[in-house]
Amino acid sequence: MTTPSVELQDAGATTGAGILEARLTGLRREEFARDVWGRVPLLHRAASDFSDLFSASAVDELIARRGLRTPFLRVAKDGATLPEASFTSSGGVGATVSDQVDDTALWRQFADGATLVLQALHRTWEPVADLGARLGTELGHPVQANAYVTPPQNRGFDAHYDVHDVFVLQIAGTKRWTVHEPVHPDPLRDQPWTGHRTAVARAAQGEAYLDTVLEPGDVLYLPRGWLHAARAQGAVSIHLTLGVHTWTRHALAEHLAQSALALLRDDPRMRASLPLGVEGPGDELAFVRERLAAALVQADPAPLFHRERRGQARPAPLGPLAQLAAVDALAPDSPVRLRAALDARLDGRRLFTRVGWLDLRDADLPSVARLLDGGIHTAGRLGLALTERLLRAGVLVPAER
Repeated sequence: MTTPSVELQDAGATTGAGILEARLTGLRREEFARDVWGRVPLLHRAASDFSDLFSASAVDELIARRGLRTPFLRVAKDGATLPEASFTSSGGVGATVSDQVDDTALWRQFADGATLVLQALHRTWEPVADLGARLGTELGHPVQANAYVTPPQNRGFDAHYDVHDVFVLQIAGTKRWTVHEPVHPDPLRDQPWTGHRTAVARAAQGEAYLDTVLEPGDVLYLPRGWLHAARAQGAVSIHLTLGVHTWTRHALAEHLAQSALALLRDDPRMRASLPLGVEGPGDELAFVRERLAAALVQADPAPLFHRERRGQARPAPLGPLAQLAAVDALAPDSPVRLRAALDARLDGRRLFTRVGWLDLRDADLPSVARLLDGGIHTAGRLGLALTERLLRAGVLVPAER
């Protein structure tokens, strides 16, 4: 029995307008893709009320009550990142950690003008995590989230560029942003701004492409490579940065090359030793190029691409106690659904997900196909044995009716 490759719809995917249009840009996905994506900055005033995502009280809770450790927090002042020892200390009795955030030390740094950077909020703050997962599904590129908390009239970082696209969501206070055109367009992930420090500093002194003050509810989109610097105005500024780690043609070329090299491992002539006394490629290079070119034509980069794509993000949180309770109480009328942000893909009889892969029986394929809509299903309709297996694998989770 042959079954085509099928992408399972993510249970966290959006319907209708989606995150991009409804909360970030005001543009339909097609318009954003055609006119803005990866091309030019976009400023959208009064895009949304973001109080449901993040706030000043969220900052205080994360710092004072969540026991954060580095690198979930960075501190910067006047363009420099401060040493971790200046804002961390021992976790105290029963906590054998030495790099837990010291809220007193952090308060003193903040009062002295330092910017607090709460990193990886897609792992530590549920509303931001949910929005980031849905946006990543919508864009087809993984999304991370940081928050920047800057005292009045201060800045955290000098002019620089990022190696990923960003959506800046102003949460509280105001911040002046100056944006300049790239000195190194579309940088790859291993091409940071520090490799072009002189050109960045020179360009930042020129006429700005955009010089504006963001107010709460405003959103600024910046493609990777665009220079930017920001300074808080008359009050504490809090903004979220949603970083979009874009897949590139270069990344696809890397996957293609790796797949071709894997094919050449099975070629005895390519495994043969070079002649004795060889000092360079010499005459061997033409033969190697010929064989490599042929392998590139035959190579299929899709498996590597999908594997790395799945590894770039995490599925929705899984509660072990709730999961065990669902297994123990499993009955024909038990409601279950596909775990969100799983990036599940059915290829033949194999189900690939971010939590591993499963080989399925032919008889199970119709039931798995029913999960394509990301909706709620009953264990009896899917099959009790299959449902239990997928629950134990962390692919399905209990659902509320």
